[in-house]
Amino acid sequence: MVATDRLVVTGSPRTEGADHDHVRTLAEAEAVLPPITVHRRTLRVIDGLHRLRAAILRGQPEIAVRFFDGEPEDAFILSVAANTTHGLPLSWADRLAAARRIVGSHPEWSDRAIARLSGVSAKKVAEVREECAGTEGPNAVRVGSDGRARPVNSARGRELASRLIRDNPAASLRQIARLAGISPATVADVRDRLRQGTDPVPMKLRSGDVEPKAGERRSSPREAAPLRRSRPVSQLHPVFETLCKDPSLRFSDTGRLVLRLFDSCSAAAREWQRIVDNVPTHCRGPVAELLSSYGEMCHDLALELGTERDLASRRAV
Repeated sequence: MVATDRLVVTGSPRTEGADHDHVRTLAEAEAVLPPITVHRRTLRVIDGLHRLRAAILRGQPEIAVRFFDGEPEDAFILSVAANTTHGLPLSWADRLAAARRIVGSHPEWSDRAIARLSGVSAKKVAEVREECAGTEGPNAVRVGSDGRARPVNSARGRELASRLIRDNPAASLRQIARLAGISPATVADVRDRLRQGTDPVPMKLRSGDVEPKAGERRSSPREAAPLRRSRPVSQLHPVFETLCKDPSLRFSDTGRLVLRLFDSCSAAAREWQRIVDNVPTHCRGPVAELLSSYGEMCHDLALELGTERDLASRRAV
């Protein structure tokens, strides 16, 4: 328990301060509110500004706290992360300001990692980085949400991946990606370029530039391999119905797993607007993060399956 008048509320990601209506709602509630999170060294409130204001409004001289012992900049990141996953969401201006600050304090973090923390898109983080950061060297790396460091310029990783593919053409995308330090999607692009007899490293990367920024067009495995070209969602249901009738899927454990996955995706496509309109505000952050992560996983799986199909066709020929 810490005296409420000792706590510091400056430096919050909420640039406009507390929402007075929300404070009154919390103060009038009879339930015991969870402890707030406080930076031990500075006694600055990391998470729980509205709960602190409610306690003061109730006339409580003390409030329950949990202490955080990290650095001040890490305390700010924890504050942003907490306020994008529960409670009253941060405004767009607050999230954008938080993204700018995190880009400045942790430039080695990837756009996607900062986007997930701050609640803005990776494209917007890339724009912020372009405004705020200087030119990165050819050996610069960024750390993703999974904690793995990957090069900003993937030329070396692409060259290594091309050698690994030649040495072991049956290796999976993820195996090669792990060894080369690049993403499975980049490995798929390298593999497609090798099949077409072109350089696995695009000229832009060989000239020293970094990977294309968000919004720029780039060659991709989808463009290089027509069999993996996606269709409009409106045209997917007949494909799903055809797969549902395929005995090789219906009567195998793996096949039924795949069909259940597509059934969930089909339901999400049909109820898109209903989901957008009815997911509770405090759940939107975690739901969006899960959808994004699972979407990346599905994309990698699609690349893997497409690659295996290509290999099977080549062996058949």
